[in-house]
Amino acid sequence: MPDAEITLDPRRIDAEAAHEVLRTTYWSPGIPLDVVKRAIQNSLCVAARIEDRQVGFARLVTDRATFAYLADVYVLPGHQGQGLAEKMLTALLGHPEVQGLRRLMLATRDAHGLYERFGFRPLAAPERFMEWHDPGVYERQGPA
Repeated sequence: MPDAEITLDPRRIDAEAAHEVLRTTYWSPGIPLDVVKRAIQNSLCVAARIEDRQVGFARLVTDRATFAYLADVYVLPGHQGQGLAEKMLTALLGHPEVQGLRRLMLATRDAHGLYERFGFRPLAAPERFMEWHDPGVYERQGPA
């Protein structure tokens, strides 16, 4: 299998490819393409590409000064288990504009081991955190 290119170049991020995956995930079912495009435009993103096809993606929602939220991390089946997620996260979290942040957060159902390798831990004080979660928002907005 050819080596993957890991890129942070916004011109090399394929929003349509990301949408095809994200609209089927447990965390953003039915997300519209225009929302994915807007999210990518307003985030620091990384992609794994093989033979000019995007096979992995992740984005960091950040003010690039104090805080970041890691989101939308995926590697396509058939390309998993090759270290692509680790390579993408290394590039993304190593970006010069996100060094020295006070807090990085994420939510995951099943990839705790991956994120622990990058220093993520369970919330130290979960009683301090709150959320506003609207899982049906994309269904109300119309077709993806």
